[in-house]
Amino acid sequence: MGRVARAAHEAGGSVLGIMPRFLERREVVFDAVEHRLVDTMHERKHIMFEESDAFVVLPGGIGTLEEAVETLSWRRLDLHKSPPCSSRKTISGRRSFT
Repeated sequence: MGRVARAAHEAGGSVLGIMPRFLERREVVFDAVEHRLVDTMHERKHIMFEESDAFVVLPGGIGTLEEAVETLSWRRLDLHKSPPCSSRKTISGRRSFT
């Protein structure tokens, strides 16, 4: 996520990092962009829901999968109008966004 945040920031995009406090010791905060520390994952997802224009799902772990499914559920239930998209490798090895 750091590379994506850095690239978006350097291109003039608006970036907001949201991290639960319990991850402070395990993760690195990218200080060049606005960030908020929250108490719970639920609070993190609520802020993401309120502040996001779109949701991009990049390869990650079980937490990424859980958040991806939740954003798809929000969209399916018409709770959020932002389009979800994901990244996958094509047969040629290039990345494709859908």
